[in-house]
Amino acid sequence: MDAWTLHWLEASGSLAPLRAELTREFEAAYGAIAELMPPPRLDILIQRLPGETLPELGLVGRAYRSTMFSMTLDPDNPNFLASLRSGSLRRHVVHEVHHCLRMAGPGYGWTLGEAMVSEGLAGQFVRRVLGSEPELWERALAPEELLSSPVEFQLLEATYYDHSEWFFGTGTRPRWLGYTLGYQMVEAWLATLGEVHAATWVNVPAQDILANAAKEGLVA
Repeated sequence: MDAWTLHWLEASGSLAPLRAELTREFEAAYGAIAELMPPPRLDILIQRLPGETLPELGLVGRAYRSTMFSMTLDPDNPNFLASLRSGSLRRHVVHEVHHCLRMAGPGYGWTLGEAMVSEGLAGQFVRRVLGSEPELWERALAPEELLSSPVEFQLLEATYYDHSEWFFGTGTRPRWLGYTLGYQMVEAWLATLGEVHAATWVNVPAQDILANAAKEGLVA
């Protein structure tokens, strides 16, 4: 794990009893990515913040820039140990690494559509690297539901949009709609290709995926 430095931020709570197990998960994620591409050089912040994670998992990641992301953990969450030992942390790490890689290239994106594509790419990258199934937020709606109510392309071009509403369901949108739609749009794009080169996973223009999503009926 030569390219990654783990920073343990424990002023808000110790992670000492879990440190060895957590480190093994980071090492497993690093090794899986290394089979596809050289892992990028990263600083990774690891912190314990009760109540500040996904309630279903007891953990959550956030990418800040091309060289740094954080992983927030809540060992007091009753779901934490089960999610840790079922590979959730490993998958989260790979997801955030993809965000960092894309931030070093075309960027996360400024529009709603670009954000959906970045999330979908990160999710599908996890599936490619680890062979895992879609996460809860990547299958919150069935493909048939997405096709029956395609999102207007004009909405996807918006630079001023409510990210929390589209991705977390804080408004009138279904919870996790943005993640699920992004995942499906990238899946439809992948279906048109053969094996995807490592650089393409990172640098594909969002417009390529959005244009294909329009052809597939996911965007109106």
